[in-house]
Amino acid sequence: MKILVVGKGGREHALVRALGESPVAPEVFCFPGSDAILRMAKPVEADGLESLIEWMKQASVDLCVAGEESYLVTGEGLANLCEEAGIPCWGPPKESAQLEASKAFAKAFLERHGIPTGKASTVTTVDEARAAIAGNYPVVLKFDGLAAGKGVAVCTDEGMAEEFLEEVMVQRRFGAGDLLVEECLTGPEVSVFAAVIDDRYVIFTPARDYKRLGEGDLGPNTGGMGAVASRKLVSSEVLEQIEATIVAPTVAGLKKDGLPYRGFLYFGLMLTPDGPKVIEYNCRFGDPECQAVMPLVGGDLASFCLAGAKGEFAPELLRFDEGWSVCVVLASAGYPESSRSGDRIEGLDQVSRVDHAGTRLNAEGVWETNGGRVLAAVAGGQDRASAVAAAHAEADKITFEGAQRRRDIGILHFEEA
Repeated sequence: MKILVVGKGGREHALVRALGESPVAPEVFCFPGSDAILRMAKPVEADGLESLIEWMKQASVDLCVAGEESYLVTGEGLANLCEEAGIPCWGPPKESAQLEASKAFAKAFLERHGIPTGKASTVTTVDEARAAIAGNYPVVLKFDGLAAGKGVAVCTDEGMAEEFLEEVMVQRRFGAGDLLVEECLTGPEVSVFAAVIDDRYVIFTPARDYKRLGEGDLGPNTGGMGAVASRKLVSSEVLEQIEATIVAPTVAGLKKDGLPYRGFLYFGLMLTPDGPKVIEYNCRFGDPECQAVMPLVGGDLASFCLAGAKGEFAPELLRFDEGWSVCVVLASAGYPESSRSGDRIEGLDQVSRVDHAGTRLNAEGVWETNGGRVLAAVAGGQDRASAVAAAHAEADKITFEGAQRRRDIGILHFEEA
């Protein structure tokens, strides 16, 4: 079996590892990949989607796995081009990927199908945003487009709102796009992942990530500074409620709307006093949640994804560990406002499991930083405390100048446990 994973970050590093460890021992390729990923996967000679499709045809690739969301909505769309070429793709077509690419599209979908979510309105100007906020704080502001997990702000006062509006709607940090002004929901957050194959699905291990840069959930929003995953993260009763009120209606809604879907679907949820509600959809695995979840997925992931991409539902190919997994992210100096590259990384040879996100090999063959989020140290255990201790112990072994890290990953929000 030949598999191509599309992407280059920590999520793709974890996916390449998990797919490569499948019992069928697939030959794994990655595009564009990274120095770290290409130690586990073979490189691809392509310079864009069109040439990538041609390469897959010539190489007789059996399965394309979409990692990064941008490829699903760029140009004609990765999955759309794969379908035209007759290549099974684990990832939705462009029209379905609008669930992530457009917050307004997703909100309309949720409301149309009666799926619990916060109230929201879409605005196109700063003045319209101010009118929609109307002094009601806290409020959630969401850029209507892809923003690498950074286009959302929970604003507790006018100053925070004005700063975000200036950045997003005046300076256009994320490009052109509307803005959603949304009700601020309260409660614990949880990320639920489903592998969707047409009108059927299987729910993977739930996770919880930590978006803020600083300990105690302080500081600016980031792409994620760590995550914890376990089947025990939420009770079976709550998970059943999530499935009945959110997952199943979403899958049914996709079919009703004529939106084909074969791939991972991420549900960002808030467990409010009124029950679980959807914050957002992602049309791929989360990052860094993927790094925490993948060690808990057993069986034959490669064969499951290949069957799913062909429309065959084979949940018996998977099994899920009942323990806990924690990943701790180390970010570069300046992140998230900027990132510094070229800092030498020490201690990687002492770490059992680490997923590379922003690293590179320099001319001397030494690992150095090359991006905002640099690495994720990952470890597991049969209980949360042991997984947390192991993951932080692994992270302690890694050093580089200017490293930023949270030491409350897997601890904060569990004080009551």
